[in-house]
Amino acid sequence: MSNSEESLDGLRNRTDRPMRYLVAQYGRTNLSSLVLGGVMTVLGAALLSIPAFVLGIALDAIFRQTRPFTLPLVPNAWLPGSVMGNFWLTVGIVSTSFLVAAFAGYIRGWALNRVAQDVQHELRTDTYEQMQTQRMAFFDDNKTGEIMSILNNDVNQLESFLSQDLQSGVRIVVTSLVIAAITVYLHWQLALVTLTMVPALGYASYKFQQSIEPKYGSVRSSVGKLNARLENNIGGIAVIKSFGQEGPEADRVADASNEYRSANWSAILSRIKFFPTLVLITAVGYGGTFALGGYVFLQQGFGLFTLGLSAGTLVTFLLYSRRLMYPMRQFGQVLNNYQYAYAAAERIVGLLQDPDRIEDRTTGKQLARVDGGVEYEDVTFSYDGEETIIDDVSLSVAPGETVGLVGPTGAGKTTLTKLLMRLYDADEGTARVDGHDIRDIDVRSLRDHLGYVSQEPFLFGGSIRDNVSYGVTDTTDDAIKTALKQAGAWEFVTDLENGLETVVGERGVKLSGGQRQRLAIARAILKDPALLVLDEATSHVDNETELVVQRNVTEISDHRTTFVIAHRLSTVRNADRIIVLEDGQIVESGTHEALLEDDGLYADLWRVQVGDIEALPETFVQQTVSSADD
Repeated sequence: MSNSEESLDGLRNRTDRPMRYLVAQYGRTNLSSLVLGGVMTVLGAALLSIPAFVLGIALDAIFRQTRPFTLPLVPNAWLPGSVMGNFWLTVGIVSTSFLVAAFAGYIRGWALNRVAQDVQHELRTDTYEQMQTQRMAFFDDNKTGEIMSILNNDVNQLESFLSQDLQSGVRIVVTSLVIAAITVYLHWQLALVTLTMVPALGYASYKFQQSIEPKYGSVRSSVGKLNARLENNIGGIAVIKSFGQEGPEADRVADASNEYRSANWSAILSRIKFFPTLVLITAVGYGGTFALGGYVFLQQGFGLFTLGLSAGTLVTFLLYSRRLMYPMRQFGQVLNNYQYAYAAAERIVGLLQDPDRIEDRTTGKQLARVDGGVEYEDVTFSYDGEETIIDDVSLSVAPGETVGLVGPTGAGKTTLTKLLMRLYDADEGTARVDGHDIRDIDVRSLRDHLGYVSQEPFLFGGSIRDNVSYGVTDTTDDAIKTALKQAGAWEFVTDLENGLETVVGERGVKLSGGQRQRLAIARAILKDPALLVLDEATSHVDNETELVVQRNVTEISDHRTTFVIAHRLSTVRNADRIIVLEDGQIVESGTHEALLEDDGLYADLWRVQVGDIEALPETFVQQTVSSADD
């Protein structure tokens, strides 16, 4: 299986019905609030439709007195017998309708906004948890800014839709249905004319949806790329300044911003054509209702319009037509925002549904303890499915053995240990710990017994204490102090004003590279793992500190299996065994002294380190120069 992974856009393009997926996943947990919000929406829409209906009756019965004052579903015996009584009843009905509708609107807003906030929280945390389970290849293929765009921008876009546009959409639909029912009840012939704007608006909205959907997908993608460019440049601002590249980098940001602007402008062009169309349709509907209704009223019917029309009914129709105009126009904005949210949902659900390529990561064997035996059997691996990084490697390491991994850059040293940590899975062959195929081990259980120090150590923006004790739930100051001493870090920590409570800044920016590396070593030591990987762990420390760390390597690795990856061969000089890799294959193996006697690649690398350049074979020099040129 190839280790090359899909981009975030690829995940979006293969997502099937993302909105339905989100409703199914998150609707059930918020069902009570959704039902409450829906009921209040229906109640509010119904109540707000009552005033126009009652005013039409009042106009005919009270002011023009062309008909008796009656209300549907209300017995006449319950109604006042006087004109003023009917007038004050009308005032009371209208006022009460608005007041209760306002209260229903408050409950609706509370319930549906609560749903929106809960879903936003659950969706962001679920997406982040899913992101954490992704293979390392996922992070190799996708930029940090693009991933941040999903976790932040896309989730926020969905929250905005749920808290605002979904409410508006439901309210518009319910209002339209209520008004349609009332107008048909009052005068079905005129209602057919008034309601013609609804299918016309539906068709315009359908065409808009077809046009805008791919454009919003492009907008979301360009936002991710712009975020990635900004995140990359802010993180590398020191390099940009030191190389005087402010101008070129500003141009790159401008290019990314221009790509976003172009994608967004294309979507805007569709919107500015769509919304005036809605205005025109609703205006024609309102004008047609007034003209035709007025003519029917004056002529008391004509042609197909056989039903008479009172002044009160005409006013009611005009009020309802007017009330339909704004919601129908607003419906276009709701549909526009839905398409924007849909594009965001595609990327979110694409990530949530992305299968974890590391199978059974939490369903395998649980390792209560690890002795530290490691075996690679015929292991082959490539990052992209093309260039082989590890080529048919077989290696057996005894529990408690310290193994040095050396070789030219790109030889596969770090990759070999990443397979052990199961950051990647081998394409072929098997890696084992204590005889167990690591693919059969619960990945969290496996990593509980692993300690790792990279050549570019990462510190979180907290205190030294927080960073050293990271991942260790129960520890003491004495244990932290011991780990710092073994890592050669205690002396500089005690010199700091706040000692262990010193805040290191984002990524440890307030400390030197060597200080960060020593803290990373202390963090691994404190974990007390059965398997320890030191990947160029002294690459950033000075010679004095390296001597301290080397002196303690024997103590550190005394009861654990240790892999020490090094370009500084002095770091692995005292290892139990040194493995020499070249082009992904093991070419030499032995102790420091034995490898020097063999006078092979290791001996040449040692001569380079000690400065004995004249003793190097010409073939080695030519090969090194050729590799550097490549």
